[in-house]
Amino acid sequence: MEIKNFKPRPYQESILKTCKNKNTLVCIPTGLGKTKIAILLAIEQLNKHKNSKAIIITPTRPLANQICNEFKECTTIEEEKIKLLTGTTSPIKREKIYKEISIVVSTPQTTKEDIENNRINLEEFSILVIDEAHRSRQNFANTMVAKNYYEKNPNGRILALTASPGSTKSKIDEIYNNLYLEAVEIRSEDDEDTLEFVQRKDIININVELPEEIRKIHSLVKEIYKEKIESIKSFIPYKPSSQINKLDVLNLQKHLQIEIRKNNQAAFYGLSLSAQVLKLSHALEMIETQGLKSFNVFIEKLQTETSKASKNILKEEKIIKAKKLTEELLEKNIDHPKINKLREIMKEEENKKVIIFANYRNTVDNLVENLNSLKIKTTKLVGQKEGLKQKEQIKAIEEFNSGIYTCLITTSIGEEGIHIGEADIAIFYDNTPSSIRKIQRTGRVGRLKPGKVIFMITKNTKDAAYHYKSKRDEKRMKEILYKMKEKNSLDKEQTKLENF
Repeated sequence: MEIKNFKPRPYQESILKTCKNKNTLVCIPTGLGKTKIAILLAIEQLNKHKNSKAIIITPTRPLANQICNEFKECTTIEEEKIKLLTGTTSPIKREKIYKEISIVVSTPQTTKEDIENNRINLEEFSILVIDEAHRSRQNFANTMVAKNYYEKNPNGRILALTASPGSTKSKIDEIYNNLYLEAVEIRSEDDEDTLEFVQRKDIININVELPEEIRKIHSLVKEIYKEKIESIKSFIPYKPSSQINKLDVLNLQKHLQIEIRKNNQAAFYGLSLSAQVLKLSHALEMIETQGLKSFNVFIEKLQTETSKASKNILKEEKIIKAKKLTEELLEKNIDHPKINKLREIMKEEENKKVIIFANYRNTVDNLVENLNSLKIKTTKLVGQKEGLKQKEQIKAIEEFNSGIYTCLITTSIGEEGIHIGEADIAIFYDNTPSSIRKIQRTGRVGRLKPGKVIFMITKNTKDAAYHYKSKRDEKRMKEILYKMKEKNSLDKEQTKLENF
């Protein structure tokens, strides 16, 4: 068995040396060929352990399909010996396929189910590849598959692939331990052996300020939010009001739900209050980062809800006033300054392929409508829960890749798990506090040709806080991983000295 149709790059060969001898976490930027490293190691293991098999697990069907095709294109293994298995394949058929293949690409959930029902003999496999390994937390399917594989096959290789395993030592350690890893290999776009394969990415920050009219609406909602925080403080006495955050309120909710089961009457009031705080926090985020249309949609949604929390918010005079002011501004076509800025950018970059990321479905709809009114050929990509079936998702991607549309506006589904062709520009309409999501978004440009990443940031809001948090977290993640890699190298040298 051999590789074909590609020549391994020096950094891939260097990483492979570690992977051959130890279960390894490989962290490299999107576009630098993580799957190629999996192919190299799979071929190595299958040749070393005759009649053994390889299994690759990845979170979504489109990704599994993509990896399966890459194995077919890049190895001399007969195509019928490389199979894609997902939940749509019947269990009886899956059991038969496991016996016939050399390489199987599947989703974690399907593999977990087949292990639990004894449809797969893990002792026959000499390598397990876990793609998007940052999803290997607690009792996730990845973790269960790795545990079973390691117990049945302690001499088999495990390869974990990700562009970002997490931003803290504890999160990285959790993945490291859950997947029985022994070494770390990291490369960034600035490393000596990756430099010649990396395309230039121009990073542009566009800062906007909320105009006075929108700040007025924001102040009204903020005042109610602060009042509710003061009320909830009796349930969180260990923190000053100004420091109570979303996580505190979510943790309080968990605690109150336990108290309700004990029939604690005060817990009912606390639970309704905490729901109000979270809803108002979301309302503020809509005003700060999305726009008045999104805020208005959120208020209209509250009007359809029957919960006490929603009804209490809508009764507030300041919320009634905020809604009235919002409607008046929307009638005058006044909305978040980001929208006009985005229109300007898109006019300037008229013939470029652009992916725009937005966190919320109604923002995506609003932006699609806005850009189509400028005669910019724009389509959307949202998840199945948000109303787009898998066939429609594939159609949207194909039409973007083929040039029918030059602009694709997407929620988080466009960050991971679906293969989208390269864009010239990635625009963050809003920002994410997650370094993993930031890395995945920026990975959509600058793979094969130079690209541009534009961050749209509303000054002095959550938008700015999220932007700088994800930036700090990414920097910290790299520092932790390079230290772990360095420790591996020192351990290796120490072993050599001891053996000498």
